[in-house]
Parts: sequence; structure tokens; C-alpha cells
Amino acid sequence: MFTDLLLAIFHHLLMFMLFAVLVSELILMRSGLSGRELKALVHVDRMYGLVALAIIAVGIGRVVYGLKGWEYYLTNGAFWAKMAAFIAVGIISFRPTMRIMQWSRASRSATGGYIVPDIEIAAMRRYLLGEVAVFALIPIFAAMMARGIG
Repeated sequence: MFTDLLLAIFHHLLMFMLFAVLVSELILMRSGLSGRELKALVHVDRMYGLVALAIIAVGIGRVVYGLKGWEYYLTNGAFWAKMAAFIAVGIISFRPTMRIMQWSRASRSATGGYIVPDIEIAAMRRYLLGEVAVFALIPIFAAMMARGIG
């Protein structure tokens, strides 16, 4: 029971952390992005990936070692909807991550200072807003799952 509690606590804290990192990306990705702010965005995006991996590891731990047992999760539709939403957020995040890496490389190779074009910022902000929208489904499906719905 103690292991299940610890895994649940870590899982929830990591999800809140992931959301905070996602919102941080959205805040940093604004017009005039360059220099220190771009480096911060690169760091935040890296943290996004690491926190997402930690969520997956802890989530697997919950399925394997949790009180409900893996059978509960594998037969619960809300669990699979939650997984689909999490995967969708990850897929949506791929494009901004690739673009952030390109901006970082361009910044390192630029001689006079690199400023990310506003049109690219606007496009990537749309992706980030899409991530936030899909991310909002995750706690909905988690609440359904916790109540045996699905």
C-alpha cells in the first residue's frame, strides 16, 4: 500500500510539473525570442522531455506495482483514452522541439545575434496551445479511471 501511495504521489507531482514546464514554454515563446531567452527555452524543452520520461516510468510502476493491478488498467477504456491523450501531447510536442533545436543551432552559428522570426514563433505557439488543450483531457480521463468509469 505504501508503494502504491508513493507512486501515486510522484505521478501526480510529475504531471503538475509537466504542465508547468509546458506553460513555461508557452511564456518563453514570444516575439523577439533570442539570446538568453532562447537558451532558457532550450533548457525548458529539455526538461519537458525528461519529465515526460519520468512520468512514463512512474506510470509503468503504478500499473505493475499499484494496488489495482495491471488487469484493471488494461481493461479500462478511460486508461487507454488517457494514454492516447498523453501520446497525442507527445506527438504534438515533436514539431516545437525540432524547431527549438533548429533555432538553437542557428543562434550558435549566427555572428550578429539571432532573433527567431515572429511568424515561426506564432506557428509554434499554436502547437503549444494544442498541447495544452489535449493535456487538459488527461486529468479528465484520470478522474474517470479512478472512479471505475471506462
